[in-house]
Amino acid sequence: MANNSYSGVKNSMVEANHDADFGCTLKDLRSLMELRGTEAISKIGESYGDVQGLCSRLKTTPVDGLSGHPTDIEKRERVFGQNLIPPKKPKTFLQLVWEALQDVTLIILEVAAIVSLGLSFYRPPDAEREHCGRAAGGVEDESESEAGWIEGAAILLSVICVVLVTAFNDWSKEKQFRGLQNRIEQEQKFTVVRGGQVIQIPVAEIVVGDIAQIKYGDLLPADGVLIQGNDLKIDESSLTGESDHVKKTLEKDPMLLSGTHVMEGSGKMLVTAVGVNSQTGIIFTLLGSAEDDEEEEEEKKKEKEEKKKQRKNKKQEASVENRKKAKAQDGAAMEMQPLNSDEGVDSEEKKKTNLPKKEKSVLQGKLTKLAVQIGKAGLVMSAITVIILVVLFVVDTFWIQNLPWVKDCTPIYVQFFVKFFIIGVTVLVVAVPEGLPLAVTISLAYSVKKMMKDNNLVRHLDACETMGNATAICSDKTGTLTMNRMTVVQAFLAEKHYRKVPDPENIPSSTLDILILGIAVNCAYTTKIMSPEKEGGLPRQVGNKTECALLGFSTDLKRDYQAIRNEIPEEKLYKVYTFNSVRKSMSTVLKMADGSYRMFSKGASEILLKKCYKIVTANGEPKLFRPRDRDDMVKKVIEPMASEGLRTICLGYRDFPASEGEPDWDNENDILSGLTCLCVVGIEDPVRPEVPDAIRKCQRAGITVRMVTGDNINTARAIATKCGILLPGDDFLCMEGKEFNRRIRNEKGEIEQERIDKIWPKLRVLARSSPTDKHTLVKGIIDSTVIEQRQVVAVTGDGTNDGPALKKADVGFAMGIAGTDVAKEASDIILTDDNFSSIVKAVMWGRNVYDSISKFLQFQLTVNVVAVIVAFTGACITQDSPLKAVQMLWVNLIMDTFASLALATEPPTEALLLRKPYGRNKPLISRTMMKNILGQGVFQLILIFTLLFAGEKLFDIDSGRNAPLHAPPSEHYTIVFNTFVLMQLFNEINARKIHGERNVFDGIFNNLIFCSIVFGTFIIQFVIVQFGGKPFSCVALTIDQWLWCTFLGFGSLLWGQVISSIPTSRLKFLKTAGHGTQKEEIPDEELDELDDMEEIDHAERELRRGQILWFRGLNRIQTQMDVVSAFQSGTSFQGALRRQASNSSQQQHDIRVVNAFRSSISLYEGLEKPESRTSIHNFMTHPEFRIEDSEPHIPLIDDTDAEDDAPTKRNSASPRNATPTPPSPSPSLSPAPAAPVSPSPNQNNNAVESSNHLLPEAPKSGTPSAPASPLHSLETSL
Repeated sequence: MANNSYSGVKNSMVEANHDADFGCTLKDLRSLMELRGTEAISKIGESYGDVQGLCSRLKTTPVDGLSGHPTDIEKRERVFGQNLIPPKKPKTFLQLVWEALQDVTLIILEVAAIVSLGLSFYRPPDAEREHCGRAAGGVEDESESEAGWIEGAAILLSVICVVLVTAFNDWSKEKQFRGLQNRIEQEQKFTVVRGGQVIQIPVAEIVVGDIAQIKYGDLLPADGVLIQGNDLKIDESSLTGESDHVKKTLEKDPMLLSGTHVMEGSGKMLVTAVGVNSQTGIIFTLLGSAEDDEEEEEEKKKEKEEKKKQRKNKKQEASVENRKKAKAQDGAAMEMQPLNSDEGVDSEEKKKTNLPKKEKSVLQGKLTKLAVQIGKAGLVMSAITVIILVVLFVVDTFWIQNLPWVKDCTPIYVQFFVKFFIIGVTVLVVAVPEGLPLAVTISLAYSVKKMMKDNNLVRHLDACETMGNATAICSDKTGTLTMNRMTVVQAFLAEKHYRKVPDPENIPSSTLDILILGIAVNCAYTTKIMSPEKEGGLPRQVGNKTECALLGFSTDLKRDYQAIRNEIPEEKLYKVYTFNSVRKSMSTVLKMADGSYRMFSKGASEILLKKCYKIVTANGEPKLFRPRDRDDMVKKVIEPMASEGLRTICLGYRDFPASEGEPDWDNENDILSGLTCLCVVGIEDPVRPEVPDAIRKCQRAGITVRMVTGDNINTARAIATKCGILLPGDDFLCMEGKEFNRRIRNEKGEIEQERIDKIWPKLRVLARSSPTDKHTLVKGIIDSTVIEQRQVVAVTGDGTNDGPALKKADVGFAMGIAGTDVAKEASDIILTDDNFSSIVKAVMWGRNVYDSISKFLQFQLTVNVVAVIVAFTGACITQDSPLKAVQMLWVNLIMDTFASLALATEPPTEALLLRKPYGRNKPLISRTMMKNILGQGVFQLILIFTLLFAGEKLFDIDSGRNAPLHAPPSEHYTIVFNTFVLMQLFNEINARKIHGERNVFDGIFNNLIFCSIVFGTFIIQFVIVQFGGKPFSCVALTIDQWLWCTFLGFGSLLWGQVISSIPTSRLKFLKTAGHGTQKEEIPDEELDELDDMEEIDHAERELRRGQILWFRGLNRIQTQMDVVSAFQSGTSFQGALRRQASNSSQQQHDIRVVNAFRSSISLYEGLEKPESRTSIHNFMTHPEFRIEDSEPHIPLIDDTDAEDDAPTKRNSASPRNATPTPPSPSPSLSPAPAAPVSPSPNQNNNAVESSNHLLPEAPKSGTPSAPASPLHSLETSL
């Protein structure tokens, strides 16, 4: 190895000056961690003697760890770095302002305002003023005409206001997510040994030289070398892409890398690299996560291309050997090695962000669609308004007055046209609901913050709102429904069934000794019972709770397990078979003094009893244990225990005499047989007191709760009955995993959806289930079409093996206390108190988000409809909009920004749990809401038009209609404007209720934000009218006029009562709006395009902003409609729809309208993931879960598509991928056939479930244009 000698030389040079500190340098350790397997072992041998040598060089000991002295820790952080990866700098406020300015409509307004400003300074000679037609003349007062610039300036000012408000919202939102991110990172702790004590410290505080204890389910926080391990298997797919689990042993491969997952076993490691020097950190530095400048972006692109090439070559070599050679030759590529791994496809994914789970959330889909439709209508209306104004003016001036076009008058005419244009744009500004994405964002951000207090830590924003639609919850039993505080309450020991813990005097001492020894060594050494935190409390249980129960049992038998552990430290255990979901048992082998071996086993009683052939009798001697005795025992001991809801555990042992020599430890089946049964214990895990009530609430809210557990069926049934999942007299199903598998598979052993559909609606308890069964059940329920409302499934899980089900579910809940890192990574929401009742709170918040959005929509659409119609008709009839540009912008600000704040922060009430879930296809705007919108709209329009055309007579004032160009503001139009705003304010109170409730004031004082916003808006409105003067085109009003305006505004509250008296069922003509996109509606090409979207970068963004956006939005819908029919081939696109990557971290989205039209990309791009990819932990995508007993594929795709083959599939250019098919404009041109979706279990859970998602990869690497070029962007949009 080239770099071997190099680092040796390095070593001798540095030795001298570093001796005072540590015996090896950062460089040495970094180069050591680059090696794998035998090379690494020989390197450690050469340079350090052995791992002990390395420990002493780093001034640490394997038993006591570091001293934990602050000065020592600081020194280590100084020399070897901290375990942090510096986060990306947040966007500054100015950057956010700049982004908010990119909004198309605002840019148009700014330009128009500047033109209007410029023109207002032009003064034509007075003599000719009369020639320019009636509209231009009639300005009596000089000072008035000089004030022409005010309108332009006012528009610019209000644009600045809108921009600042938007930027501020963005900024506070970003700040909130950073807070959330830090919170998630602080939650992550790791177990290390310091000063001989085992303590838990935050991941960021780990330093080089720490001795870390690793166990099943951990996500490794730093690089290290194994010191001692039991049956340790690691999933390194996040770094290497190899989906097979790697066995780690001191002899063969002791190198442990950060960001990988422990899938089995336990052990201790010496930390050798942290933060930016660890393997993950190096990759991170390469990805340029630390800096963030444009050139880097470009380089990254080149790097990406390089990597693609390298990856292709690598694929051909694909053997580890070749990789090592390549490494040796190419020193520069060395650090990059982990990236260009054989299956480097993952790392590509990781760059895009932690792939957002699931398809675009239900709500976003509906909103985007609605926003596009409203925007189109607004665009048409504003265009017509401008055209009508221009035509009327031209006809009036040049035809009716018959004037020639005089050169001197041109600026005046242009000024008119600019004014018309501004009116048109303001109509558009009011019509386009940019408040929609803002409302969603605010509502979600607010909910997420509040859900923290309810013990829900939301990792993916949209999960919050999906939870409101949940129709089914598949819950674990242990720890979620029960307290996860286990105690042994019954035992069958020495041929006697004790109903409570027996007295140690009654048990033969020989039996007791073996039993206590077995419990002490055959429980993980990380599990222990600590003294209670406060006097008289219960002892604290640390580690695996079932093992805690056994240790507690030994304490109850008046024996000290810790003394035995001190005598036999973990290093002396000869072999450990750790617990996993396949074995369902754990065994530990000890080598005795006489050369014989003794193995202790514990596990699920019905499984372990089958392996026993002897049982210990009352006098302590073993006797034969026949199958007949076993059946007897099951009936008399195990079933009675289980029916009381106890978990039964069998403890046994086996001796291997020295005379037979050393057994073959790898032959597990032989080893784990011929056991002698010591005892069977019944462990109680009491149901949490609040659970039955929470489950009742769920059932009342239309959510079915199912229990999926690994426990015995009788135990499961007993607990389900205590919780209220099963009620006496119900005909619901309880079944075991085996039975479930038998029923859902056909003769060939393939899973059939029809068979699942026969079972799941009645199934309430699934016992003795494997992780695969859980995944199959969840997938079956989600894909089912038996019930017309598609099911939305939430799943809870805590173990590493729950990963696939958590990812598959619409919302995955991981346990914050008992959950492993792997489960947390795969989840959407972490329950910080592991409590089922917190899930009910999440449902409440989710439904509240949905309702908040609907409230806001109801309010916003009323204002939109009225403002647009008023501006439009007013312009057509009076040649001038009754609501001036600046006034419209103010209205837009109230209804967008303020109203979204006010209505999106309504706190949830228990009443939300009294209705059934909405489901995926329920329209956003129900018929009741439609009735309210239309009712209020008609009322407001009638009032406004009455005031507009008869106001001067009613109030006895001058008419404001047909005023010349720079005429002073009129009282008449001020009254119209004021009444309009006040009606909106009172209607905002109406909008608080969307289900036709009478009392709109119900609970209004619980929401301070709402009250203060309504009150604040009123005060600002008062100031604008009284002191706004020329810029706002207002005149101060008298008290009578104010009272009249307020009275008319208040009318909308009274009118609201009238509307709610009309039963919705009578109004058959009302339509609903804002349906979600049905799955079949999105054609294949569009999915490809969505995928390509991720590849478009900066240059594209600038181009994308303008027209492309509008047209892309409009074309997309048309294409969609055209292609739908061609695509209704029954293939489900759900697989492909899942998890569209959105380039969240590169580009904070702007909340403005533009985004609403980017119809394919999520409304809260930057928000998608609270975890910006800064923490080591989040960088590594979820581990690859392998579902062991994978069901056979249905041969749609050739059967070779197994794990190791998946990546090659991606790059093999099948004819379908070779050319991106353009979306077919009409169904008659038959589009490319949809790629068959393979219902095979997705074994490699990072890859998406359908082959559809894999397609865009080929066209991308094939395009000649660089991904950032405008050409490319056009390609994607065409």
